[in-house]
Amino acid sequence: MSFIPYLKFYGTCEAAMTFYADLFGATEVQILRYSDAPKSEGLPTSDAVMYSHIMVGEHTCLMASDLPPGSEPAPQQSVSVNHPVATIEEGKRIFEQLSAGGTITMPYAQTFFAPAFGMVQDRFGTHWMIGVEPPST
Repeated sequence: MSFIPYLKFYGTCEAAMTFYADLFGATEVQILRYSDAPKSEGLPTSDAVMYSHIMVGEHTCLMASDLPPGSEPAPQQSVSVNHPVATIEEGKRIFEQLSAGGTITMPYAQTFFAPAFGMVQDRFGTHWMIGVEPPST
């Protein structure tokens, strides 16, 4: 069993998912807009993203959408996406790109529990935890 994060944005889903796809090297990207739905469904006619996902490899998936038009924004209030990495360098690269235009909540550095770990809220409002997996003992 696995859990797949489903992020909610307010009009920036396409930009965020395109950025994440590039950053993480997605092997698949899907973006479906409200305007793509049949008119018989009665959904808003909007270019906002109704559903999207990126796949990184066979098993890593991140899903997202824009909030429906007319909804009050409340994206990513208190949830973080944890992304473990294999090396300090890989983590640093990802952390720096997520930090651009965002807010660092914990600098990427060595900790007592990991060779390197950091937390950031990116420019789209998504909170991330990037950490190097500790060596197995």
